[in-house]
Amino acid sequence: MNVKSTWLVAALLIVGGTVSAAEETKPAAPAAETPAVVLNVGDAAPAFKGTDDQGKAWDSAEHVGKNYTVIYFYPADFTGGCIKQAETFRDTMNQLTEQGVTVLGVSGDAVKNHELFKKAWSLNYTLLADEEGKIAEKFGVPSSKGGQVMPYGPDRKPLLNEAGEKFRIERKATFARWTFLVGPNGKVLYKNSKVVPAHDAKQVLEFIQREKAGTEGSTRSSKLES
Repeated sequence: MNVKSTWLVAALLIVGGTVSAAEETKPAAPAAETPAVVLNVGDAAPAFKGTDDQGKAWDSAEHVGKNYTVIYFYPADFTGGCIKQAETFRDTMNQLTEQGVTVLGVSGDAVKNHELFKKAWSLNYTLLADEEGKIAEKFGVPSSKGGQVMPYGPDRKPLLNEAGEKFRIERKATFARWTFLVGPNGKVLYKNSKVVPAHDAKQVLEFIQREKAGTEGSTRSSKLES
């Protein structure tokens, strides 16, 4: 092998090594852990506590079971699908409120992440921090390791820290995208483990409207029969 060929092989090995090293630094998609709990439609919703986006204690006993409550689990603040899902609930909030619905978003992000996310995207409902995955576990939602993301706003520009620099936020856990609806009786009325972010709020609203229409129809029938 001549000198030129030797340098060519060396260069290829260096490039190949660099590519491999870069690939190794990329975090592989962590496998979701299979939850021990299986929560089905008709089951009583579990009691749980958490911390909201303002750093205040939040207890399901004070909220869930009094009317309709949407509890949606999502992977991370400031990621594409999660932003779209958050926007749909934000933009459907008036209609949901008219139906007596409270919305609660839950992820493995810290309170400070939620506070930033809520402010940047003008979200009009509560976000709960579930860094240890305890709430997700109670609902049987699969979870995996956390990660990092660079936050950005509606203008698609990165958010800056106090020093005017781009920054990243970290989360301790990543949840599967599942949505639940708990009724006034405290039981699970609706469960979607294959959520399409852009359609989530609409599907929940349509379900509640059908649910109410069916309940009212049954009540009218009972009155006519009595």
